[in-house]
Amino acid sequence: MSRRLAFSLVAVAGLLATAPAHSQSPGLVARPRGAADDARGSIELVDPKVLRVCADPSNLPFSDRAGDGFENRLAALLAKKLGKDLAYSYYPGATGFIRNTLNAHLCDVVMGMPQGDDLVQPTNPYYRTSYAAVYRAGSDLEGLTSLADPRLAEAKRIGLVANTPPGNLLARYGLLGAVKPYPLVVDTRVDAPGADMIRDLESGAIDVAILWGPIAGYHAKKSAGRLKLALLSGDKGARMSFRIAMGVRHSDQEWKRELNRLIAQNQNEIDRLLADFGVPMIDEADAPITPAPITPAPITPAPVTPAP
Repeated sequence: MSRRLAFSLVAVAGLLATAPAHSQSPGLVARPRGAADDARGSIELVDPKVLRVCADPSNLPFSDRAGDGFENRLAALLAKKLGKDLAYSYYPGATGFIRNTLNAHLCDVVMGMPQGDDLVQPTNPYYRTSYAAVYRAGSDLEGLTSLADPRLAEAKRIGLVANTPPGNLLARYGLLGAVKPYPLVVDTRVDAPGADMIRDLESGAIDVAILWGPIAGYHAKKSAGRLKLALLSGDKGARMSFRIAMGVRHSDQEWKRELNRLIAQNQNEIDRLLADFGVPMIDEADAPITPAPITPAPITPAPVTPAP
């Protein structure tokens, strides 16, 4: 989680807190010829034959250098639909990510940004999710659906990423004394607070882990039934749910429209991809979204030529 704790959790908590952060490795890169004109909309894609993506190299379940994250898989899907090659510029998630990647023309899109983050121009959202509680199957927290559940006040140890929205609710319910904090902004190359929190949950060091939905869902799915997940989208008093979009430069209007068309045309395939990684998806009424099954194309029998 350290991975997208710098990005998706600062991104999400960023919307909640201040600025989201995707970061890359340092080093100045010369802007392409004509890039100074981008503010006037004179250029969009530096190489129209390549889908150029900026991502964190160690941020599962979102992205990693091996291409095993769901945002890697989404980028590969879009590249295929566009008939483009796929290329990455990797940069560890931290403050300055957008400035040093997308706005430096190292890429043309960032795959996951919370809608409403003004560091980028967002596309239409391709999923909506919320923070979640993860607990051990068979524990006395079975059926937990809210941080207002009185069972949490019974000397439970609660794992929480510092400075994220659920902390506001825990403070309101007088539960901060039970919180074991985990850092929000870390070097994703060496730290993984989300994975640390899940290990503590499985060992019994904490009783419940409060995590951003995609991270919670990923680890719950990997647990083979040992862990259960409850979305906290219904908890009132703090914003817990967010729409996630792709981010492009503010001047790239045609590119944004092309990505919006791709999202609309391939939403069910995108939903299935996210579901494969355990990402819990909800609609605008907070109801769970289950991807529609693939309908196989009808098979037309080959014509039979009568024997002479």
